[in-house]
Amino acid sequence: MEQLLTDIVCFSHLRWNFVYQRPQHLLSRFAQHSRVFFIEEPIFHEGIDKIELNTTQKNLWIVTPFLQSSSLVCLVERQKKLLKVLFYQQSIKNYIFWYYTPLALDISNLFRPRLVVYDCMDELSAFKFAPVELKQKEKELFAKVDIVFTGGPSIFEAKKKIHKAVYCFPSSIDKAHFNQARQDCQDPSDQSLIPYPRIGFYGVVDERFDTELLRAVAQQRPQWHFVIIGPIVKIDPDSLPTEANIHYLGSKKYEELPRYLAGWNIATCLFALNESTRYISPTKTPEYLAGGKPVISTPIKDVVDMYGKNGLVNIAETPEEFIECAQKELTNTDKQIWLQQVDTFLQDNSWDNTWASMAALVRHRLRIKKEPIFQNNESHKAILQPTDSPAAIT
Repeated sequence: MEQLLTDIVCFSHLRWNFVYQRPQHLLSRFAQHSRVFFIEEPIFHEGIDKIELNTTQKNLWIVTPFLQSSSLVCLVERQKKLLKVLFYQQSIKNYIFWYYTPLALDISNLFRPRLVVYDCMDELSAFKFAPVELKQKEKELFAKVDIVFTGGPSIFEAKKKIHKAVYCFPSSIDKAHFNQARQDCQDPSDQSLIPYPRIGFYGVVDERFDTELLRAVAQQRPQWHFVIIGPIVKIDPDSLPTEANIHYLGSKKYEELPRYLAGWNIATCLFALNESTRYISPTKTPEYLAGGKPVISTPIKDVVDMYGKNGLVNIAETPEEFIECAQKELTNTDKQIWLQQVDTFLQDNSWDNTWASMAALVRHRLRIKKEPIFQNNESHKAILQPTDSPAAIT
């Protein structure tokens, strides 16, 4: 694989250690060929402004800004100052900017990257507690960006006319990882005592999660047990259904997911139908399938179009439809033909392939772009100089 020979500086609204998903899959692969700096949103603390560097693999640094909580003034300028120190001390001179959040424009607008990439994995402006300025910032980002990637067909359709270089890359899978769920796996201790049949979900439990559908099915089928794995964010935990056959097991590591999945009879995409789910393309759908589990999903457009219409996933909107699909799957003892169809459909679906295609587009754009690597002006020189009172980088 041809080297990019450029650093990648990524600005993300997600923390690296939150849930292992699209950004981690892609950037960990880029780190095999280039240095990657993953810039997280700041954390407020009692100490001085500083940046903390951590690494999980060669060439990959997780960059966490810490801002003094006693002073909430000049937050943007203080973050810019920390970034200037980072660029100077790490000799970041030849670089690409890779955005997951348009809000990072404010702290990065004085830099001069060789290329700007926007990996638009979600319609963030539709999420709960989204800042009001997010839509405007995305417009500004589209005016600067060289390449736009989208996380699924629905969001591609929404963005394709805004920019001349928009490419659809639905989230992919690590088949070898999730194929482990097809083998005999030791049931995790916190799942082992849950009776069968088990219907499972893993992912973030937030405003996109269909609590009412879960509540209704659990009440109507008390002999079925529902395993819910993942962090609860942006919603009151007390608002979740508390039926005795619903088991909330909390967050699990990515490495642990196949063991939990192996112990389920059915996997689900329990998404509510609202503005926050209008453009989503859930990564868990192909992961469940790679694990060999039948899937019941609410009618999320990308799931319906890619998997439902191909007969690979059951689609259910109401409790009655969900129960009908689950009963069919629980009584189906011969899934070999379906599994063959699943494996054929997923044959070329991999994060390696998705990353390779993205990297090829990035390299091509770098070759044809005519602008010089650096602009020889005083503003860029200032970026590469230490500040008067450099912040600590640990």
